[in-house]
Amino acid sequence: MGATENIMLASVYAEGQTRISNAAMEPEIIDLANCLNRMGAKIKGAGTNVIEITGVKKLKDISYTVMPDRIEAGTLLCMVASTGGKVKLNNIITEHISPIINKLEECGCKIEQEKNSIYLEAPKRLKATDIKTMPYPGFPTDMQSVFATMLVTAKGTSIIVENIFENRYRYIPEIKKMGAKVTIEGRTAVIKGTKKLSGTTIKSTDLRGGAALVTAGLVANGTTKVTNIEYILRGYEKLENKLQKLGAKIQIEEGE
Repeated sequence: MGATENIMLASVYAEGQTRISNAAMEPEIIDLANCLNRMGAKIKGAGTNVIEITGVKKLKDISYTVMPDRIEAGTLLCMVASTGGKVKLNNIITEHISPIINKLEECGCKIEQEKNSIYLEAPKRLKATDIKTMPYPGFPTDMQSVFATMLVTAKGTSIIVENIFENRYRYIPEIKKMGAKVTIEGRTAVIKGTKKLSGTTIKSTDLRGGAALVTAGLVANGTTKVTNIEYILRGYEKLENKLQKLGAKIQIEEGE
């Protein structure tokens, strides 16, 4: 997705026509194209696997509202589900997260969708499920770590297959310190559900892995300290405030 976005941006002022084959099809690509086209760019095909850009001489100033963050929405839903809670999220586009919603329902969550909101009520204990990350509109790789951590305390055995990125399981050794039962073989993670995790000090290694560690901390007995949180803060705005509103006992320590 990042490669597609960068080529789009580089091509806006390029002479002649640029054609992107095997383009990413995520909603963010469409949102970027809509914004650029309103500024005067000439972009066609955003949301398909072929995008064509005709270069222009200049762009104009506009005001534009960015689409809701589907990965933040999915993260919050998984955090609530992992703790057996309930929540209503507003300002979301439900079709953007339909694979996440489907899997949460498989885990036993009760979900009600409205036009721009979603209500989730989790069972006392989630059920195991299997996921495979795929390009959009499949299950997003950016949700793999948070969803897998949610499944650590689910009843039964879950299997995760990461088909998009390598090294996406770097958070696993950290949650294993807390009592998670996970084995990794290549792109596959096998998660045997355990009833409890224990709080400890763990280290974030990337953005989504860091969110997964926060999820584990919300579930664990005792106190969990997550370090290297600059990764998390890069991708989630005021996450601690939102979780505090939901009843979480979470705070950012100065210097962390």
